[in-house]
Amino acid sequence: MFGGFYTVQFQLDEAIGRSVMYARAGKMLGGNSAFAHVGAYEEIDGEVAIEVKTIRHNPDPNYPAMAGTDDATLLARGRPGGALYHFEGRLNELPQAVFRAVLTPVEELLLPIAGRVGEGGISNGLYSIHIRTLDGVDGGLTGVMLLNDGRILDACFYYLGTYTSENGRWKGQILNREHTPTRGDNPIFGGHEVGIGFSGTCDGEEALWGATALVGKRSLRLNAVLRLMRRL
Repeated sequence: MFGGFYTVQFQLDEAIGRSVMYARAGKMLGGNSAFAHVGAYEEIDGEVAIEVKTIRHNPDPNYPAMAGTDDATLLARGRPGGALYHFEGRLNELPQAVFRAVLTPVEELLLPIAGRVGEGGISNGLYSIHIRTLDGVDGGLTGVMLLNDGRILDACFYYLGTYTSENGRWKGQILNREHTPTRGDNPIFGGHEVGIGFSGTCDGEEALWGATALVGKRSLRLNAVLRLMRRL
């Protein structure tokens, strides 16, 4: 059965990209440092038919759209090959280009035990996240973060973690595990596996947190802004 959390490597003709994707109950939510990927899937006669739309959340021109437009729609079909899923299809906006993708599942054994979400807690859904370093350290990251019943899943350098939330507050811990080298002159995690504890405020559409991360021998204070893009 298709479903769960996947890392994704995709290719549009010669251009290559990476992201993560979460699939459940016919819905698909994911993305990377510049784009959210929102769509749906249907299992038909051993194949998985998908329709996924791209939504830009990072205006940085250093992250160009592969299709030449920020708003693109992918139609593709996939089949399992062992534990992996292989997809092929085309973009409506660039029908002459061939799209291919390989989805690799993140094993359930790696996923942490979910935290508790009470009344007034943060909403389940796909969020854009923008992280900045403090104390005069120049650096930052953008991406997407999926919050789902006390579990955190992130993209590109992916995060796995847990949180608790109620009464407009939330707190938790996340572990950074990079699967794609981050861009820019000042990658704040630089390929390290990093543990982060955070706490902050939340409402139905936005969340804030402050955190401290131990990166190698260096301790970094971070601030992050999360904005809800699509509810689960």
